[in-house]
Amino acid sequence: MLTIAEIDKIDRAGRRILKRVGVKILDRQTLKMLKIAGARVDVKADRACFSGRWLDKVIAKAPKQFTLYSRDGKNDLHLGSGNVYFGNGGRVFQILDMGTGGYRPTILKDVINTAHLVDRLDNIRFYIIACQAHDLNPEFYHLNDFFHAFSNTTKHVMGGCDTIEGVRQLWQLASFMAGGEKQLKERPFVSVITNPISPLTLDANTLKILEFCSLNGIPTTCAPAPIAGATSPATLAGTLAQLHAEALAGVAIAQVFSPGARVLYGAVPTAMDLRTMDLTMGSVETAMLNACAVHLAKRYNLPIYASAGVTDAKIPDIQSGFEKGVSYLLVAMAGADYVHLAAGILDSGNSISYEQFIIDNEILGMVHRLIRGVDVDKETLAVDIIENVGPGGNYITEEHTVKHMFRQFFYPTLAIRMNFDRWQEQDKPTPLINARELARTWLEKVEPVLSLEKLLEIKSRFPEIVNT
Repeated sequence: MLTIAEIDKIDRAGRRILKRVGVKILDRQTLKMLKIAGARVDVKADRACFSGRWLDKVIAKAPKQFTLYSRDGKNDLHLGSGNVYFGNGGRVFQILDMGTGGYRPTILKDVINTAHLVDRLDNIRFYIIACQAHDLNPEFYHLNDFFHAFSNTTKHVMGGCDTIEGVRQLWQLASFMAGGEKQLKERPFVSVITNPISPLTLDANTLKILEFCSLNGIPTTCAPAPIAGATSPATLAGTLAQLHAEALAGVAIAQVFSPGARVLYGAVPTAMDLRTMDLTMGSVETAMLNACAVHLAKRYNLPIYASAGVTDAKIPDIQSGFEKGVSYLLVAMAGADYVHLAAGILDSGNSISYEQFIIDNEILGMVHRLIRGVDVDKETLAVDIIENVGPGGNYITEEHTVKHMFRQFFYPTLAIRMNFDRWQEQDKPTPLINARELARTWLEKVEPVLSLEKLLEIKSRFPEIVNT
């Protein structure tokens, strides 16, 4: 997407923004810490500016590689190691109901069900709290949604917290489950999303949450979400320059709070249809911006929290398929470490669908197969086998074929691969029908992954947890 020279130009522009314009810091304590650390601070304007030398020194403290752990060790995410991991996206307010075909508000049961689906879907490697539980008391909804996520998946769990009290509840719960604060720091199985406000602003709540997580060893991302033409320039290069400044500022501030804090370079850039002023998260420009952001993060060897797989479609249909497919491929082939919003999302990031989780898992299986590439060695070149079979033969019964059939090919679960007559005989199935049937089967009876003894122990310690 970008040449080395173009990446360099955008990087220099982002650094120039941090040096000349700076970022608005709406917290006096953070401003004081930044000033002590050597940043140029204007207290009257609530502004902090970062010189290039200072920025390099501070960002150098951020780890270039770290692991986001799963609780059972089967889905650990080794960030900065060249792997690409996909997960779902988070905290929407409505769901496309399988029974009625219409939208309804999300509830705690949807958190449970989506966590259960992600736990079963091999190509979705981490779970982000998928939706807002409207049936919960806001005072304790972070405690509850994280608990029920932990109860239904052993994969790494990430989520946003609205308040410092919410993230403190999460930390206390996770520390208890880990066996102590030290154990959680050593093997964090949970992480937190924070978001600056584009353009170039961090509010006090975001900063307090980022500071708490940095000090207590909870991995974070400080992920700007500029909208090209609205909260960032209408040009893609201008949006990338601003995004880069905002993302680097988040990494730097986390290191001021706690040197060595595990933080991902954050990127959730999107675009608008400037003819109508509608948000277009499924646009090709959104995919391009996220792919380019990967190159900017890797210039500093920072693991990146990027976005892919969002669609503006309202239901699982042709539009959702082509928008998601283009987005997945661009961001994956750029080499993003940790890709959120990649499963279950519809309606410009406003809604989820159980069927879409399963459909997206299949598309992601194809993407993983693509980025794995072609194995070229003596065994796979198969010259000896070709010589043995000779002209006019076939390879169906060869041992070499059996040996490699599951390694070389991706086998879909939902896609229709049968001749027309069989398809008619089986009542003309479609991927959507297959996904809906699979979702209904899996969600008929959702069993917790935690033992009954552990569940009772946690609920005794945290009486605010709601039973379902």
